[in-house]
Amino acid sequence: MQLPINMVKLLLRFLIPLWACLACTKVCAQVTVAIADSAKQQIFRYGQVSYLMDVHNNLTFNQVKNPFFDVKFKTNRDATPATTDPNVTYWYRIRIMHNPQSRNNWILEFFDQTIDSIAVYSPDKQGSYSATFLGSSRPFAARMYHHKNFSLNLNSGLTGVQVYYIRIKSHQPVNVIMVLRSVNWFISYALDEYFFFGIFYGMILVFGLYNLMMFIAMRQKQYLYYIAYNLSIGLYEMCVDGIAYQYIWPGAPSWNHQAYGIALFSASIFSVLFAQSLLNVKVNAPRLNKLILWVMTLRSLFFVLCLTVNENWFRYKIIEIIPLSLIYFTGCYVLIKGYNAARFFVIGYSFLFAGFIIKTLIALNVWWLPVTAAAYYSLSFCFIMEMIFISFAIGDKVRILKQKEEEAQLLVIKQLKLNDELKDTLNKSLEDQVQERTRELSEKSVLIAQQNDELKLVNQLLKQQAEEISRMNVLLENDNSALHQDIEKVTHSRIMSTEVDFEEFSKIYPDRETCFKFLSDLKWEKGYACRKCSNTHYGNGHLPYSRRCSKCGYEESVIAYTLLQNTRIPLNKAFYMIFLMYSTNGKISSHKLSEILSIRQSTCWAYSSRIKKVMNSRKKEAKNTGDKGWSKLVLETD
Repeated sequence: MQLPINMVKLLLRFLIPLWACLACTKVCAQVTVAIADSAKQQIFRYGQVSYLMDVHNNLTFNQVKNPFFDVKFKTNRDATPATTDPNVTYWYRIRIMHNPQSRNNWILEFFDQTIDSIAVYSPDKQGSYSATFLGSSRPFAARMYHHKNFSLNLNSGLTGVQVYYIRIKSHQPVNVIMVLRSVNWFISYALDEYFFFGIFYGMILVFGLYNLMMFIAMRQKQYLYYIAYNLSIGLYEMCVDGIAYQYIWPGAPSWNHQAYGIALFSASIFSVLFAQSLLNVKVNAPRLNKLILWVMTLRSLFFVLCLTVNENWFRYKIIEIIPLSLIYFTGCYVLIKGYNAARFFVIGYSFLFAGFIIKTLIALNVWWLPVTAAAYYSLSFCFIMEMIFISFAIGDKVRILKQKEEEAQLLVIKQLKLNDELKDTLNKSLEDQVQERTRELSEKSVLIAQQNDELKLVNQLLKQQAEEISRMNVLLENDNSALHQDIEKVTHSRIMSTEVDFEEFSKIYPDRETCFKFLSDLKWEKGYACRKCSNTHYGNGHLPYSRRCSKCGYEESVIAYTLLQNTRIPLNKAFYMIFLMYSTNGKISSHKLSEILSIRQSTCWAYSSRIKKVMNSRKKEAKNTGDKGWSKLVLETD
């Protein structure tokens, strides 16, 4: 037995150096990244990274560092290293050639902010290793640099080739984008990056405020859907970029792992609701509308399962391709059917669809190019382009609706003119018939005088003719009644078309002085009584036509306690607006008032709403007041 044991020892003595030599050859096959001041940064890719998959999640650093594990490391062949199985721990190894003559300090940065746990084992001068722990599962305050990316300093006192080990564990597949940067370039890059983040999120807020003002003006729910969609997109991008973790919930790592899923679900649902409203899918594509409702229901069910069963299911973000593709197809479908308001929508969603495909290819590690900043932020750029074109789509829809409304008004006017022509023709025909009947009666009267013997027959004939005339009179009365109603409609249309123009109205109230005098006569037509002490004696105040109490000195201006109080609109224009609101029973739009009076639409809307409120509260008072009824609306109740 002694001989075999000696042979085994001899064999091991030969194989161990051979194995170490092969391991050394394996390590040497990995490309080393050299620190040089001429390069601001170096992204690790292709053969510069080796990886080891710890399937059982039980390897320690001392085991991985052991030379026996060198042969188990595989050289990365992808453009960007990535983890694919969330149940496996990944070990990465990089080799850096330190340059003691470098004038810069250097850091190692990890680009993907969604990695749960990162442990970086860095060598020191004594040949031992120290561990630095990073990741989104740790509080933000524990980071060395208060930056959205994970960064750590490299030891500047090292020389030669040094090997670094990185242990990564995450609940979802992530891109392991490692960058070697100088601190100077890191600061410059970070400032520029946060500047563009400010522009991006600022644009989201601007689009949100713009659509909020559009909702206030138009009262259409599609604007609320788009506001909610924009805010959801902003929150999702903040979660993915790490901005939300840095500024909103830096001490809540557990929430950070599921916030992006909630924001993505909200963005998906509100984008579908907005598209339904903007494209009028219920009318233009009823079958697709039913399919959209089913997709929203299933997406909501999946969201509930993520919250209640397994929050790790949030990582299946690729399911958003289903509602996105459906909405994109719906936009193309209604555009082909002739709904022109969908053209800018299709262009905007083309950008969004392209950005989503790029992010999906990167997430699935199918992207054949290195993941640069441009590719990484491609979806954010596409979101901006989509928001711009969607804003155009909203404006285009408003323009088309306004055009259709104008066409409908022209059609109504044309129909009214046609009705007038028909009524004139009918009246002329009736007049001719009446004249003809009158002539016949005259002839028959002469005939009666000449032929007394036929009096009875003639009387019967006259009775029949009288009955016919009565019937015609009834018809005439009905026609006159209908004509009177049509005349009222024409008069209403004339007022709505502002045929009683502002120039004609201004002849009655040409200036501020005339308006003040009218208000004074109207306000104190039943006598003066002080609002403070009820005294009936007064003197002239400081302002034109104001009255000052002779007892307590309280001065009341002529526009106080009226609809004109605190208004900045010229008085004669305010009078004319009240007149138009009264004449049209409050049906004239703020856009029409703005066009007539050359005043901003928002001001016309606010003041006309105030007038309409007073009209509703004084329906009985203003009834049967004639053409001066509008002036009764000027005085408000105390």
